[in-house]
Formats: sequence, C-alpha cells, structure tokens
Amino acid sequence: MAESKEFKAVPLEDELSQIERDLKFYPSTTTDPQVLTSSQIEQFNQDGYLRSLPVFNEQEVQENREYFDRLLESVIAAGGDSYSISTAHMKYGKVYDLLTHPQIVAYVKDLLGENVIAWGSHFFCKMPQDGKSVAWHQDASYWPLSPSKAVTVWLAIDDADPENANMRFIAGSHHHGHMTYRPSGSHEDNVLNQTIENAEQYGTPVDDTLQAGEISIHSDLLLHGSEANQSDRRRCGLTLRYCAADVRAGMDWNAKGVIVSGADPSGHWLNPARPEND
Repeated sequence: MAESKEFKAVPLEDELSQIERDLKFYPSTTTDPQVLTSSQIEQFNQDGYLRSLPVFNEQEVQENREYFDRLLESVIAAGGDSYSISTAHMKYGKVYDLLTHPQIVAYVKDLLGENVIAWGSHFFCKMPQDGKSVAWHQDASYWPLSPSKAVTVWLAIDDADPENANMRFIAGSHHHGHMTYRPSGSHEDNVLNQTIENAEQYGTPVDDTLQAGEISIHSDLLLHGSEANQSDRRRCGLTLRYCAADVRAGMDWNAKGVIVSGADPSGHWLNPARPEND
C-alpha cells in the first residue's frame, strides 16, 4: 500500500544518478490566468518566484499554527525533530487539506496549467536559536522527477523575516539550469546535504518575507536557502510541492501524487486518498 511506504525526504545521490532527468526551466505558458495577473506570470518566468500571496485569514492562521504545534509535539515525543515531518499529506488529513486547498491550487494552476499533481509536503521548522541553516540549493536536484515542470509553495505557519531566518532567493538563477553542487559537511549544520558555492555570482539574494497565512511560490530550479535562526522566535513553514501531470517520477514517488486539478490521462500518479485521521 502506498500509505505504508516511507519516502526519503532527501534521496541518496546514487539513487538519483540512475534516473535520466530533463532539468531545465519550462516557463509558464498561461495566457488567461484566473487568480494571478499576466504581469505576475511574467515575473515568475523572469525571476523564478512570486511572494506574499494571501491564502488564510487570521483565524485560519491560528488554527494552522495550533494544529502544527500539536503535531510537532507528538512527532518529537516519538523521537523525531522539527524537520522530520515529511510526506505529511499521506499521514495527516489536515496536511492533505492544505496541500489540496483550492486557493493554493488556483495559484499553482495559473503557473503549471490545467492538469496539476500535488506530491510533496514537508515542514521546515526552525526553532528559536536553532543553529541550523539551509544551504543554497535547487529543489530539482533532490527530486527524481522529469521534466522539471515543478514548483514549491512555501506556506508561512509563523511570520518569516530576516530576524528569524526567512528563506532567500537568487532572482533569475533558475535560467542557468541544473548547477554543480558539493556535498555538505556535517560540521556545517545544514538541514539538507547539498551546497552550491558562490551563489551570489548568479544574482542578489532577495528576502522571502512572509506574514503567517501567506505563501510564496518558486521554481524547482531557483537557487534558494536560509540562514540559521538566531532569534528567540520560531520560524515554521510548510513546503507544498506540485508538478504538471505529464511529469514522470522515479523511486515510486508517483505513489505520493494527488490529482488536484484537471486529470492525469496517463494514470502515472496514484492519487492517494485523504488520510482518515485529523
């Protein structure tokens, strides 16, 4: 059963190297967006991201935060940590609801087209004085997906700003294709395991400052990362991953893919049901 399979949040390099992947930027070709503007589509194609898109009101923000607080407490009690809640939509009904949320899907559909798959959900929660950074990287580098017609939505559970180590983008870096990286050393306290050196040769870092309840969306090839949280405030975000339905997944990742818009004519994505808990 797909529901019982454990998926690695960070696949092994030798597993990924066996998959032939088309890693180049495919610009959005949407000409009649429904919720974004044509200028926002152009901005995404040019810069590789959109930010400060509203989704949840104040009451919903509080509900999302209280839910995550409970979830984090239970995961830590079971031996996990604030970064280990991944493929969460296949375990928790509330996360499935966030991944399939109509407003979020509407934004994504304007970028990827009518047929959209939602396949990933991973909390990145930097606790106060956390000490861990996320080195400059490209999401596509970690994913057994091809072609790279995919985006990440970053949903702010807490406010995110430079003080508590918001995510940062290198605007336009997605146009350079798949970049050379080095393995991160254990001494670097990197949440992930890849580092792209000299990221600023590709552009100037831009802060992805978000209020809780807002989202940003970035291309799977956009260089991004975040510093360690040295503040006394938590910085939690839920990453939600989407791709066009004609993308193919290796390593059985098609088992994670939920059809959230249109159809999957090929039947490649297994479209798991909402978990019954929550």
